[in-house]
Amino acid sequence: MIYTLFTWLLLIISSPFLWFLSFRQKFIRSLRARFFLYQNPKPKFAKYHFHACSFGETCAIEPLVKELKDCRVSVITQTGFDKAKKYADCRFLPFECFLPFWLSRSDVLIVFEAELWLNLFRVAKSNGSKTILLNARISDKSYKNYLRFKFYYKWLFKYVDLVLAQSQTDKDRLTNLGAKNIKVVGNIKSANLPKPSKHYKKPDKRVIIIASSHENEEKNLLANLKLNHNDQLFIVPRHPERFNSVYNIIKDSIKNISFERFSDNMGLNSQIILVDTLGELVNLYAIADIVVLCGSFEKGIGGHNPIEAAQFKCKILSGEYIHNQKDLYKAVSGIEFCSYENVWQKINSNLKSTKIINMCDMDKIIKEIKG
Repeated sequence: MIYTLFTWLLLIISSPFLWFLSFRQKFIRSLRARFFLYQNPKPKFAKYHFHACSFGETCAIEPLVKELKDCRVSVITQTGFDKAKKYADCRFLPFECFLPFWLSRSDVLIVFEAELWLNLFRVAKSNGSKTILLNARISDKSYKNYLRFKFYYKWLFKYVDLVLAQSQTDKDRLTNLGAKNIKVVGNIKSANLPKPSKHYKKPDKRVIIIASSHENEEKNLLANLKLNHNDQLFIVPRHPERFNSVYNIIKDSIKNISFERFSDNMGLNSQIILVDTLGELVNLYAIADIVVLCGSFEKGIGGHNPIEAAQFKCKILSGEYIHNQKDLYKAVSGIEFCSYENVWQKINSNLKSTKIINMCDMDKIIKEIKG
């Protein structure tokens, strides 16, 4: 196939760069597995093959995998792999050129959100699999780019049997890109609310969380820091490779305020705590009063899921850049929007508690997958 030959050519050209990049700690396993098949053998047969990108997506599919049982999972990122391997047989998804001989048969392929790889669907169909695009979405920002390559997506959707879209807007956009047999079922992340894995005692303080923060967000949110003596601030970076740099940002930004790493003490005693371990965010949401939901203050990220915090009726503050999460934001009432300049003024105002107002039906999705 011409497309597969084209992807082989791309791999040959980019291999030196990819090999060099693979020595970075963030990519040391994922790039070598995906582009050089290092320690990434062909998966065994399973009735259901789920493909998801990273940590958040692998969290979202976990209840489905456990319910359907005979499942395997493929991922793109290291954090996604670390999460998925805890509940299923997991592999890194190789680059397109490897899939014709790497992808073994499954009865059903379920691809999560926007992981639109042509050979993944094409090879699965040639293996006799039913193919499903789950939780499908096309963000406002990315839609124009999708349209530029409409010919590619029209080709790809020939191999997709069923599309389960998040919203009517997503359905309309997917239809324009060539998708068929589309059903609107809502966002699965609104039906799959992660529950605390640990239960911390609520401090006799106002607990504020800067949640899922990205580069520049910690520095700018701390620039106008106004903590009351009865406040406790948790800072939870989105990516673990930034833990050390965020530690230095906090150290340089504060004066005369007690500060510690979460991993050093676990006692939750200091006024500011850097949460430098994965999997703690939902545990902290359960005791939070106010959540500053990041990924929304800097252009180009698109926001993060507000429902995880809203299930605990936290008061939520957000930046304006939420283009990747608009449907989830619509499912939550009471979110306040702010900027770097007025976030602390908002925190010390009369905020309302949030409430989830639109839930997705997980049983309906399972029924669709089973056919």
